[in-house]
Amino acid sequence: MQPRVLKALEYEKIKEQLVQHVSSSLGREKVDELLPLTNFEEVVSAQEQTDEAANVLRLKGQAPLGGLVDIRSSAKRANIGGMLSPAELTEISGTLYASRQMKHFIEELLEEELPIPHLDNLARGIVPHTDLERKINQCIDDYGEVLDHASDTLRNLRQQLRTLESRVRDKLESMIRSSSAQKMLSDAIVTIRNDRFVIPVKQEYRSSYGGIVHDQSSSGATLFIEPQVVVDLNNTLQQTRVKEKVEIERILRELSDRVAEHTEEILFNVRILADMDFMFAKARYAKQIKATKPEMNNKGYVRLMKARHPLLSPDDVVPNDIELGKDFTTIVITGPNTGGKTVTLKVIGLLTLMGQSGLQIPAMDGSELTVFKQVFADIGDEQSIEQSLSTFSSHMVNIVEILKHMDHESLVLFDELGAGTDPQEGAALAISILDEVYNRGARVVATTHYPELKAYGYNREGVVNASVEFNVETLSPTYKLLIGVPGRSNAFEISKRLGLMNSVISRAKSHMSADQNEVDSMIASLEESKKGAQSELSAAHELRKEAEQLHKELQQQILELNQQRDKLYEAAERKAEMKLNEATEEADKIIRELRKMKKEHHAEIKDHELIEAKKRLEGAVPSFDKSAKAISKQKTAAQKLLPGDEVKVLTFDQKGHLVEKVGGKEWQVQMGIMKMKVKEKDLQYISRPQKVEQKPLATVKGRDYHVSLELDLRGERFENALLKVEKYLDDAVLAGYPRVSIIHGKGTGALRKGVQELLKNHRSVKNLRFGEAGEGGTGVTVVELK
Repeated sequence: MQPRVLKALEYEKIKEQLVQHVSSSLGREKVDELLPLTNFEEVVSAQEQTDEAANVLRLKGQAPLGGLVDIRSSAKRANIGGMLSPAELTEISGTLYASRQMKHFIEELLEEELPIPHLDNLARGIVPHTDLERKINQCIDDYGEVLDHASDTLRNLRQQLRTLESRVRDKLESMIRSSSAQKMLSDAIVTIRNDRFVIPVKQEYRSSYGGIVHDQSSSGATLFIEPQVVVDLNNTLQQTRVKEKVEIERILRELSDRVAEHTEEILFNVRILADMDFMFAKARYAKQIKATKPEMNNKGYVRLMKARHPLLSPDDVVPNDIELGKDFTTIVITGPNTGGKTVTLKVIGLLTLMGQSGLQIPAMDGSELTVFKQVFADIGDEQSIEQSLSTFSSHMVNIVEILKHMDHESLVLFDELGAGTDPQEGAALAISILDEVYNRGARVVATTHYPELKAYGYNREGVVNASVEFNVETLSPTYKLLIGVPGRSNAFEISKRLGLMNSVISRAKSHMSADQNEVDSMIASLEESKKGAQSELSAAHELRKEAEQLHKELQQQILELNQQRDKLYEAAERKAEMKLNEATEEADKIIRELRKMKKEHHAEIKDHELIEAKKRLEGAVPSFDKSAKAISKQKTAAQKLLPGDEVKVLTFDQKGHLVEKVGGKEWQVQMGIMKMKVKEKDLQYISRPQKVEQKPLATVKGRDYHVSLELDLRGERFENALLKVEKYLDDAVLAGYPRVSIIHGKGTGALRKGVQELLKNHRSVKNLRFGEAGEGGTGVTVVELK
């Protein structure tokens, strides 16, 4: 991609925002090197990597990249025999720790069966060096100081140092506490000069202490003297310090050699962690701008749904739907200045570059992007004083370069095509340039002021007009892109709103050609038709969604009713069987007692009479038929059914009311919120009310309103979720539901806890529980309503 195009589309500003989300200088380096890819497979892979990282952040909140430092130069220096400093070794230890933590983190995600093939592949390449990390940590602390227990020699030397320092201090402090010292010392303290302990002596008493003068005050009145009595001790102290330094160097040399042994693996780990840091930086940036993963294709098709410019505030930007490359390959956007034409142009170009860079885009799910080999853009006023080029000339230089290099795999963006010269010649040039680019098969988006180009979209197959909507009432653009509708100047309407006299406006209109007036009228009609069609389409989509949801809920309810019916049958059979077993046992008991009585009292009771009595008891046991048809045979005598009758639907064991007869032997039955067709033989008449009131469905804005049996809160903000729960419970109570489900997901548990606290204190909630294993587990709360 040309640097001038990246600058015109503000690609570098996207990288400036992205770099704020890296965890190390390694990630920053990857962002600095980022450029759009042109290979389709590489782009798809980059998008999958970002999506994996985004899923991990959504589930876990963060990735353990703490401690990651760019240690490449230190590792390479160790590899060629250099000795590393304690600080460098600490950084290597931190990076080894980050490698180990990241590998363990990915392994845990895999145990949870999270699909992360790219992260898994990277983690497999990480080689933990736990022994080296532990050895460095045993020798050097977090502040880069070599520890006493790094070696036995060092521990002994430091013990000697502390003893010698204590003896020197004790000697000097006894000297400064003497009575004669009060007048000979400038201050009663022990200090250090040239790594040797000294005392501040007044100039005139220099000979009183002897020894060595190491320094003097700026005025010369005070000398810092090492008294002769501690010279030998200080010499011994210095010798011990030299030994300590030599031992520290030996320890650092040993650690550096161990780093050198694993330099190649350490550097490979660093490259992997840099890739991971870059992946998670892209994911964090996607979360910040509320971006989604685009579907990539190599067919030249672009479809952006509710696309936003990522550099504009989400509160101010107006999302737009943009499509290019299927029914048409060229879009010509016309309309007044400050309407948002250039922003729309930049959105298409910038989101294309972001998608090809592996970045998610600020648009709704389901958006699609294609992979272009080249993106060309002629945007903005590029007047060059140094080259003595006018605005028109500068644009033409860019356009000439574009025409030299573009092909059928290119995206070309023209801002104010043909501007800066005579309108008639500029319009003719613009049409000719568009024809050339279109004939080569490139995807083109152009903005223009020229009215001649409004007709261009109607005269060319594969070309469509577009405009940015302007609100004449408020005299401001709405920034809403209208595909298929050319722009108009709105000069007369704006002038009228601003108070220009009608007579002046009428005379102005008389100077317009009849064709131009017809074109403006046609455009106004198209705008109204477009708005109406979009409104009706949105309403149709909503109705279809509601119908699909209702159908799904009805199927679920029927399934639940069938399951409940079977459970009731089974429970009834078990209960009846238990009762019969009890009766049989009681009969056996009675017979045993009768025989006992016969034996004891010689009663005149014969055995065959006892056996016959028992058979009669066994014959009284009824058989059970599990089918509803067997039950239906027990219904009362046939009764002629009429609309409004209360009936029992035998196949579901549910009561309902007849709505109307369908065909010869079927009825439409209302059971609660369900309407369904039932065969007449499966209906049992119950009663015929004097007056049947059929309550209409509640309506919202003229449409049937149906309350779902479940509320999905996943992805909602905490406060919005609680408000939705409040409203949903009221709607569910009005709908007469006995039980509903609220899906809050598992996540961090904050939303689940908040929802359950609200439900516990809600006036309409009778009881609540987590879902069973087949209902969603702890990610769902099942609520019983009063």
